[in-house]
Amino acid sequence: MGTWKLNEAKSKIAAGTPKNSTVVYEAAGDSIRVTIDGNAPDGTATHSEWTGKFDGKDYPSTGNPNEDLRSVKQIDDHTLHVTSKKGGKVVLTAHVVVAADGKSRTVTANGTDAQGKKYKSTAVYDKQ
Repeated sequence: MGTWKLNEAKSKIAAGTPKNSTVVYEAAGDSIRVTIDGNAPDGTATHSEWTGKFDGKDYPSTGNPNEDLRSVKQIDDHTLHVTSKKGGKVVLTAHVVVAADGKSRTVTANGTDAQGKKYKSTAVYDKQ
């Protein structure tokens, strides 16, 4: 939970892929709301939201043109597995690992861009 800011110096974002600058996790009733702000590959601002449970089931995602559904499964106390879909097809999988001290999190993503090209990115975020 909380606000996480991208640490660009420690991250390796694939060229031509979106960059998520700020990610906020917050309670939304018995679910979790994830709000993501960043930039598209062309530099325009992006804002997306997802509300769901960490139960591995698909929940709607809004604001991200690359996905319409996202599922998140909690693996253990520090690890989440994320799957993003567009039109029923998996377009991204990611592992989110929160450091033992809770001060940073690393997101390793494997995806396919809008042109069908595969990519891998590693983004490191610092807790605010």
